[in-house]
Amino acid sequence: MPHYKELGLVNSREMFKKAIKGGYAIPAFNFNNLEQMQAIIGACVETKSPVILQVSKGARQYANQTLLTYLAKGAVEYAKELGYPIPIVLHLDHGDSFELCKSCIETGFSSVMIDGSALSYEENVKLTKQVVDYAHQFDVTVEGELGVLAGIEDEVSHEHTSYTRPEDVEDFVKKTGVDSLAISIGTSHGAFKFKVKPGELPPPLRFDILEECVRRIPGFPIVLHGSSSVPQDIVAEINKYGGKMENTAGVSEDQLRRASKSAVCKINIDSDGRLAMTAAIRKVFVEKPGEFDPRKYLGPARDKLKELYKHKTINVLGSAGKA
Repeated sequence: MPHYKELGLVNSREMFKKAIKGGYAIPAFNFNNLEQMQAIIGACVETKSPVILQVSKGARQYANQTLLTYLAKGAVEYAKELGYPIPIVLHLDHGDSFELCKSCIETGFSSVMIDGSALSYEENVKLTKQVVDYAHQFDVTVEGELGVLAGIEDEVSHEHTSYTRPEDVEDFVKKTGVDSLAISIGTSHGAFKFKVKPGELPPPLRFDILEECVRRIPGFPIVLHGSSSVPQDIVAEINKYGGKMENTAGVSEDQLRRASKSAVCKINIDSDGRLAMTAAIRKVFVEKPGEFDPRKYLGPARDKLKELYKHKTINVLGSAGKA
């Protein structure tokens, strides 16, 4: 299989340096299929934003590892065809083993995450360093994680949040050699991130933890997972057209914008995209119950996802115009 540079991809190293200096965050959007990839690239080309295409372990199993490799190559060529060759990273999201990370590197990924956050500190350091030592031989960047996010998304599931201990970050970065670090400051996976009553606001992020981490590892790339905002207008549209999603809550976009102006240079967004596509598909099925052409419901889903992601790059992450 080809090295990522042969596919036209880049790793995240220079991308993160520019983001930290410029006070914005790179969008990390998950994809599983063609329509999601088209929406992500279309949105980022139109807003001239760099982007990280994220693939989870589950997505790789669903879509096939070889097809995903060449979808990423297609994304690079698609951006050129649309008129603006934005920098694109292909990144493994929540890799859970050395073997998975190694396989992704061998199939063209330019960046991998090894998530040892549920292990003991010592085991997390050992596993992360093993991945780093292998990945850096191929100029592939590595993301590690300290702290545990609650919630469920794909194969990642934790009942409780364990905030990152700032006193660990410097030692972890030094011992592992990671290129970026995902921390836990109150974000959460999935569409049901927080237990809130109707009308209540989700709890604020722990910016005190973020600021202390930044103080201890100044200028080092920090990542936020579980950063979907769960737009309530999209949730309402899902429910209007037959869905049943109650008491959903996400991370305030204002707080994400604040985080992106600091050393947080990568923000992961997945659930918002799932919600947007689901809303559009449900609308077609209710308004046109006889429709059976996948293009007629996946097309509107792709368009809605594209508009959502344009909003994220422009108004939330500040990455528009930075490619």
